[in-house]
Amino acid sequence: MLRPCHLVKNECSFYALTVPRVSEAHRERRRRQILDAARGCFVRNGFHQTSMQDILGAAGLSAGALYRYFGSKEEIVEAIAAETVGQVMSMLGPLSEQQPPLPLTEVFERVTTGMAGVAFGPEGVGYIAPQVWAEALRSPRLHALVESRYAEIRGAIGTLVRAEQAADRVDPAADPDDVAAFLFGALLGFVLQGAISGQARPEAFTSALAALTRPRQPQPGRS
Repeated sequence: MLRPCHLVKNECSFYALTVPRVSEAHRERRRRQILDAARGCFVRNGFHQTSMQDILGAAGLSAGALYRYFGSKEEIVEAIAAETVGQVMSMLGPLSEQQPPLPLTEVFERVTTGMAGVAFGPEGVGYIAPQVWAEALRSPRLHALVESRYAEIRGAIGTLVRAEQAADRVDPAADPDDVAAFLFGALLGFVLQGAISGQARPEAFTSALAALTRPRQPQPGRS
């Protein structure tokens, strides 16, 4: 006859073998829960005024549950930064690859309209982005992450600019990468203006871009 302690040990061992593993879908839901809670805290209080305790309270989780997914607040900031800067590319990338190429003004009308929805809506991306820029100046790791994503965006805009040059809607003598950098800076300015003054209007952005890229008409009496 087995001793009771052996029975308990065997029962425990059997039970441990039958506990289901946490699914990937569950892990992603929990990770999303943490990031959404942290984003809300960052929008309200900023990165540096938000503590891990604040995030725990907003997420409704224990410290042990949170640290299974993120080892520090810096890791949470990096994850949110990657999502924030990645949203522009998720909108711009497919548009830059369409064939035949879309006009630059149409692409930017769609992108700025989409950006306005996520930047100044419930997600508050527009209020996170300036914090990401400031933090990237302090953190080499975050700087590398942000610059890598922004290089992708500039590359996609460069593809659009080259198509516009081929269609004679942008000066073919211009350096397309320089034009792309200028337009990318305008996109960042669109977000910043909206965050500070609420003056981010996609139609105004598109109208200004059209005025800058419209082919010049010859003046009467001039060769």
